[in-house]
Amino acid sequence: ISVLVVMLTTFIMPLTIWASWSVETRVKEYMIAFLVLETLMIGVFSALDLILFYLFFEGGLIPMFLIIGVWGGKDRVYAAFKFFLYTLIGSLLMLVAMIAMYWDAGTTDIAALLNHNFASEEIEILGWHVVGGMQTLLWLAFFASFAVKMPMWPVHTWLPDAHVQAPTAGSVILAAILLKMGGYGFLRFSLPMFPVASELMAGFVFFLSVMAIVYTSLVALVQEDIKKLIAYSSVAHMGFVTMGLFAFNPQGVEGAIFQMLSHGIVSGALFLCVGVVYDRVHTRLIDRYGGLVHRMPKYALVFMVFTLAAVGLPGTSGFIGEFLALVGAYKASTLVAFIATTGIVLGAAYMLWLYRRVVFGELVREDLKTILDLNRREVAIFAPMVAVVLWMGVYPSTFLDPIHTAVDNLLTQAERQAAPLPLPDMPETPQ
Repeated sequence: ISVLVVMLTTFIMPLTIWASWSVETRVKEYMIAFLVLETLMIGVFSALDLILFYLFFEGGLIPMFLIIGVWGGKDRVYAAFKFFLYTLIGSLLMLVAMIAMYWDAGTTDIAALLNHNFASEEIEILGWHVVGGMQTLLWLAFFASFAVKMPMWPVHTWLPDAHVQAPTAGSVILAAILLKMGGYGFLRFSLPMFPVASELMAGFVFFLSVMAIVYTSLVALVQEDIKKLIAYSSVAHMGFVTMGLFAFNPQGVEGAIFQMLSHGIVSGALFLCVGVVYDRVHTRLIDRYGGLVHRMPKYALVFMVFTLAAVGLPGTSGFIGEFLALVGAYKASTLVAFIATTGIVLGAAYMLWLYRRVVFGELVREDLKTILDLNRREVAIFAPMVAVVLWMGVYPSTFLDPIHTAVDNLLTQAERQAAPLPLPDMPETPQ
């Protein structure tokens, strides 16, 4: 799983740097910030020690804070601080939990912690009975951090602001890779280390996931800013990820991981599509566009591929992840799967509505009548992304086979941890 997310990072990163052609202020510092951010993100996905994981996880805040705060839009300082404080406050509980884990297990090595049984007997704190004991407390602390990072409803409010103010490349990295740290954290810690608490809390996570899918889809329907619409769609798509992860069956978890990879490429590409027209027209308002297909046929085609992938059309990467996550959720709870399916219908509504408003219709505005189609550099950036989206949709087994092996190991590990410890054999008494 780590390898796949590292591959996603190293695939997206060069494309976003290549897409940063329009940045003209402090270019050297801008590139340094991106390369430091890439180093820290790869560190998160390959750390085998709790403290290292925490340092990389938190360290990634600093370059992203600078990217939004220095090269962002006019409200960039507000958006950067909101992003920084939300994520930092969420992660403080995780640090406390890590200290507690070290105190209990005597090690910070992740491989050793996977084999350590954290107490799951009911305990009493300040008159409250905590079912699941220490596991539940640790799970909640990690959940606070990962839920903000994903982000899950209702702690998602930093994301639209951060996306709208970030430069195009910053939005791509934020959507494609930084959000995946939350899902990766659930896979790395919550599910295998605290399986008892994860099963106890699955209903709570299902509720938040369904709220994210339906609520943010409805909010996306009324957006006037293209970036905000795609930002809210990201929250809805990550709702499918958390729903699949906590279904606790192979289909759900595999679907969640596949959806993370697919969303990484599709949402990143959609933000690049916004960047292309923003560089030319300098507005993100949907009603300022229309009729782009007449002047930008190549752009219209590329935008269509990623719109349909975001909708979840069979044959694109978006379909496989959502379908598997829904199958997994259906096995766990029919009601949850049914409500989540409405999110797919709403997703089709707002994405196709956006596409129709921006690409089709009549060319009315004067500045759109002279707009130029994709140049060679932009075609070269989009081509590999289109190829991967179609490859994942048409031939998903390339990705599902390695995911399947990892998920089997993960679920076996979780079952072993959740099972009560066997009693030691008593010596036979002589007759």
